[in-house]
Amino acid sequence: MKKVLCLLLLLVSYFSFSQEEENIKSHEIKLNAFNAIIFKSIDFSYEYLIDSESSIGVSVFFNLHDSDDRSFDDDNGPIYNEEFALTPFYRHYFSNKYAWGFFLEAFGMYNVQKDFDGYYDGSIGQDVFRDGTSNNVALGISLGGKFVSKKGFAFEFLGGLGRNLSQSNDDIGTELVPRIAASLGYRF
Repeated sequence: MKKVLCLLLLLVSYFSFSQEEENIKSHEIKLNAFNAIIFKSIDFSYEYLIDSESSIGVSVFFNLHDSDDRSFDDDNGPIYNEEFALTPFYRHYFSNKYAWGFFLEAFGMYNVQKDFDGYYDGSIGQDVFRDGTSNNVALGISLGGKFVSKKGFAFEFLGGLGRNLSQSNDDIGTELVPRIAASLGYRF
C-alpha cells in the first residue's frame, strides 16, 4: 500500500510539474517606442527565454531619418549616425520571477554608420555634406529592467554603451555606439 501511495504521489507531482513547464511562455517580441518617437527610427527585438534567469535575442534597427533633409539651419531633432544595426544579445535576470525585473546584458552589434558631418560653403551658398559609410562591429553592455503582466504585455527599459572594435572607414565610424530602449512588447 505504501508503494502504491508513493508511486501515485510521484506521478501526480510529475504531471503537475510538467503542466507548469508547458504554461511558461518563452518568446517575446518588442518594439522600441523610445527610438520611434525621439530618433525617428524603428527597432524591433525578439527574445527567447532560456530559463528563469537568462535569455538570448536579437534586435534589428532601421533609421528612418531622411539624410537628404539635413540642414544646419533647421532643427530636425536628434539623429543616430547608424543607418542600420543588427544586435544579438544575452541577458541575465536578477529576480525571483521568470525572466522579470532587473537584468545585465552583453551584446554584439554590426552597424552601418553614415556621415552626417558637413559645413556651410559660402562660395556656393549652401550646406556641403560628405558622403560615405562605415561598416562597424561593436561589443558592449547594458543595464535594464523588464516587467510583464499576467496576460503577457511587456514593458522594458535599458541603457548601454558599446565600442566599435572594427571599422571600415575610420573617418566616419564613431568609437562608441549607444543602446537605449523603452520597449513595449508581448510574451507568448
